[in-house]
Amino acid sequence: MTEIEDVYNSYFKDVYFFIYGLSKDKHIAEDITSETFMKAIKAIDGFKGECDIKVWLFQIAKNTYYSYIRKEKHWQDLDSVPEKEDDFDLEKTVSASEASKKAHEVLQNLPEPYKEVFILRVYGELSFKKIGALFGKTDNWACVTYHRAKKKIREEMRDDE
Repeated sequence: MTEIEDVYNSYFKDVYFFIYGLSKDKHIAEDITSETFMKAIKAIDGFKGECDIKVWLFQIAKNTYYSYIRKEKHWQDLDSVPEKEDDFDLEKTVSASEASKKAHEVLQNLPEPYKEVFILRVYGELSFKKIGALFGKTDNWACVTYHRAKKKIREEMRDDE
């Protein structure tokens, strides 16, 4: 296996889930993930190893996604993501679905950089050090920003109960 195949196999799911966390659309996530790896293949000679390759890929993915958004001027909302049917307890399902929708709305309405830091930490499973590196900030900045985002989400969720 070549080095780029190893990178693809190691990080495909991470990049996909990161973009899915931003877009909430599996088709967009698939397209952007594919485009990310195509760009990475073309630019691999320019990768100097100054940061973790996962951070580098996430940066390419983030830029690719934002370029897509600017080009399409199109945001997906939770209603466009099909919900998995649960035939156990209808009331529980409706309640969970409403809570999930509310959490998604709160997350999407968070100001930057809170929204992006939260998504990178939760969906991208990046360390605070890597998140800080993506923003050109410290790991402490990333940690504080993440916890403030979490606090804002909790407060919004409590306000609507």
